[in-house]
Amino acid sequence: MIRILIADDHPVVREGLRGMLGAEPDLTVVGEAASGPRAEALCASLRPDVVLMDLRMPDGDGVESIARMTAAGLPCRVIVLTTYETDGDILRAVEAGAAGYLLKDMPRAELAEAVRSAARGETVLAPSVAARLMDQLRDRPERPRLSERETAVLRLVAEGCTNAEIGRRLFIGESTVKTHLLRAFGKLGVDDRTAAVTSAMRLGLL
Repeated sequence: MIRILIADDHPVVREGLRGMLGAEPDLTVVGEAASGPRAEALCASLRPDVVLMDLRMPDGDGVESIARMTAAGLPCRVIVLTTYETDGDILRAVEAGAAGYLLKDMPRAELAEAVRSAARGETVLAPSVAARLMDQLRDRPERPRLSERETAVLRLVAEGCTNAEIGRRLFIGESTVKTHLLRAFGKLGVDDRTAAVTSAMRLGLL
């Protein structure tokens, strides 16, 4: 049985998804969340196999929650299920660690099969989303190169270390840690620690 968590701030959408997916013999909805932070908490406690995550929700968007869940090492596979398919949203979701990106107008049978595919470890993308993503990847510059020290700092960030702890473990000053982080941010095109770690992981740099 594949266990699913639904994260969407619209009760009607959650109810509809629960009914659609619950009708499948091998799928069960184990929880619902109306915000990103609530989805993170339920994912940690319920340990679902797959999370269906909306993008636009209270208390931060779905991509921010996906990034935090990825950084925390939660085992659930997150599929974005939304009405939005802008280039920026798609790329941010994939870089944050999403296992798929689907649109809410897809047929029930296709959604159920996408959930099964994600649970098997596969990536699931709506056809229009896949085309947009490929276009973006073709236009992206070469993968950035992090220095050994920048990589070491990001690895410790991924472990949950503070700047002070990183400095002690690498025998460098806290200001030097910040310098390495800022240089890594610039190379990765991000502006915070969580985004840096998730981006570096997706690029195979960590």
